[in-house]
Amino acid sequence: MTREQHVFGRGGNASTRGGSPAPYVDTFLNAPDILPRHCTVRAGPESPAMVRPSRGALVTHNGCLLLREAELHPGDLLGLGEHFLFMYKDPRTGGSGPARPPWLPSRPRAAPPGPGWAFSCRLCGRGLQERSEALAAYLDGREPVLRFRPREEEALLGEIVRAAAAGSGDLPPLGPATLLALCVQHSARELELGHLPRLLGRLARLIKEAVWEKIKEIGDRQPENHPEGVPEVPLTPEAVSVELRPLMLWMANTTELLSFVQEKVLEMEKEADQEGLSSDPQLCNDLELCDEAMALLDEVIMCTFQQSVYYLTKTLYSTLPALLDSNPFTAGAELPGPGAELEAMPPGLRPTLGVFQAALELTSQCELHPDLVSQTFGYLFFFSNASLLNSLMERGQGRPFYQWSRAVQIRTNLDLVLDWLQGAGLGDIATEFFRKLSMAVNLLCVPRTSLVKASWSSLRTDHPTLTPAQLHHLLSHYQLGPGQGPPPVWDPLPTERDAVETGDIFESFSSHPPLILPLGSSRLRLTGPVTDDALHRELRRLRHLLWDLEQQELPANHRHGHPVATSP
Repeated sequence: MTREQHVFGRGGNASTRGGSPAPYVDTFLNAPDILPRHCTVRAGPESPAMVRPSRGALVTHNGCLLLREAELHPGDLLGLGEHFLFMYKDPRTGGSGPARPPWLPSRPRAAPPGPGWAFSCRLCGRGLQERSEALAAYLDGREPVLRFRPREEEALLGEIVRAAAAGSGDLPPLGPATLLALCVQHSARELELGHLPRLLGRLARLIKEAVWEKIKEIGDRQPENHPEGVPEVPLTPEAVSVELRPLMLWMANTTELLSFVQEKVLEMEKEADQEGLSSDPQLCNDLELCDEAMALLDEVIMCTFQQSVYYLTKTLYSTLPALLDSNPFTAGAELPGPGAELEAMPPGLRPTLGVFQAALELTSQCELHPDLVSQTFGYLFFFSNASLLNSLMERGQGRPFYQWSRAVQIRTNLDLVLDWLQGAGLGDIATEFFRKLSMAVNLLCVPRTSLVKASWSSLRTDHPTLTPAQLHHLLSHYQLGPGQGPPPVWDPLPTERDAVETGDIFESFSSHPPLILPLGSSRLRLTGPVTDDALHRELRRLRHLLWDLEQQELPANHRHGHPVATSP
């Protein structure tokens, strides 16, 4: 073994789909169950060496079936198919091996591989007490590991999703995603190569079903779905926060889980490229299954986002008109400064700001990804801007509304809202989405003596976000005084008259910004001990559940009770 990478296999004349020659083989083995490229040993400059089985290859490592890449140490036994058995000697050290081969009985206190497995090997070198203690250490330990056999997978995933949907326990916000990611990690590291795509598909379908059921429950509780004759009561910020918490939690958890799954799928593709199997039909099928699962998770995120902003904007719809109608200059009241508490704001603004505050607290409590927090408020501000601007356009039709005194009140209300949002860390997003409303109100705040002297061209230059139709509508309905009509300098230029006559003065709600899913690595913490006590309790509960399921399959006289670790 003179090269850094050494390939064992049958060789042959097989070619890949692109017509390139078969992968290079260093050691040729002739047996019916040996694949053209059976396994690869990599011995780089740093120890230890690594052994990786090819897809579908029967490989054992010290007597245990090898499904994934593993460390290879001097003295290890490597079985290839049913006919070849090799003992590894490190070529970098002159072939010298350890005094005690690693396949001999294990030393005491070695970590058990998983529930029940501590009792499965009669040659592991441990007594019954040692095995029981080792298993107890795993079942109750804080290591972020969740081991299971494929036959218990459905029950395990179903239990995690069911508990998350029911909101039982006191898990941290991203606890369900952490537990599901541990399942994905176990499949990717320990189980056979084709298992991960099937697990991802099952997991994604379970989450989608749970979310769809929750959406239906929330919809059935809405006032408009109650029997006729029951008056519809507007949603309060507190009520909508309680209703949306399950959906927001699912959005946060699914987002982090999708990022984690994407990382694992990329690792799968990288491994295939290293093995020269990027065009393997089975791999292509596995990747297609992974893509379908990720598309379902993507759909869940999109749907929970849409439902969340729907109910939040529905609540805003009844509160926003006060920004146009309320007078912030009430007798004896001082205008609050930047960073003021909600209770210090004028009464007409509190309902709208209450919705924004409830949404901000909800996204924080659910630990929603920062990118999705920004986009949630971007949509809320887009809706608020469009709704207020359309109301402003409607108010000018048929009755006096466009006048300086009214505009100053609206401008003050809007400034107070923007200042409050700046104090909440949302100032930049709010300024961007309220730009058109701000410009329309600024136009109406221009003193009348200055406004009548301004030409159409200068007004178009000073208020570029307003369309010709919107600008003309505001000017043509501006209240200059009894019997005074718009001055000739406000007449649109000939080149813009068609735009004025055919243009829509109302904002479209369908032109909202698209949802862009966050990029980058998952925020889930799967390294180091589990420090959150509630998450640790749930992890212990699931491990004991898997242990019970495994024991139920055994004859009564082969079962073990729940192991109890002895005190040191």
